[in-house]
Amino acid sequence: MKRLAILASGSGSNAEQIALHFETGDIARVALIITNNPTAGVIERAHRLAIPVKVCKKADFSDPAGVEKMLRDEQIDFVVLAGFLLLVPENLIRAYHGRIVNIHPALLPQFGGKGFYGSRVHQAVIESGSLISGITVHHVNEKFDEGSIIFQAACAIDKTDTPESLATKIHELEYKYFPVVVEKALGNS
Repeated sequence: MKRLAILASGSGSNAEQIALHFETGDIARVALIITNNPTAGVIERAHRLAIPVKVCKKADFSDPAGVEKMLRDEQIDFVVLAGFLLLVPENLIRAYHGRIVNIHPALLPQFGGKGFYGSRVHQAVIESGSLISGITVHHVNEKFDEGSIIFQAACAIDKTDTPESLATKIHELEYKYFPVVVEKALGNS
């Protein structure tokens, strides 16, 4: 059975969906949740799900004796970014080459990169006049949102959509597809 670590900076709703997806069966388990935000909602979700959680400073991610060692010590096979807002440092990308995926709340390559997260993304999509938005699951590399695309799903944007209503549509796509795409990516790693 593969051991997953989820890196999250926010509420952790995607982390929870992934944990629940793998709760039964023998494919994988979420063995660790790591956050860089000591007030993140993902901490409470991790406790409720009885998943160990660690709060790490930004410097811990670049230090091979920090997060990289923690992942090795926990025998983590695969890393999932679910609303994680830091750039993953090269040492972690090397250590988990091909085994780190991220979800982005828009269709890449447009509306990606540094600063494109949360309501900022949805606002930019709406302001662009785009008729669709969606989610992108991609491999992680040294740059924000530039890793190879694994999966995309789209939804229509209505003229009445706001960043909040678009976020609701995006969350529905994330909850439906992200755990399944992670499961498939595990089989390919």
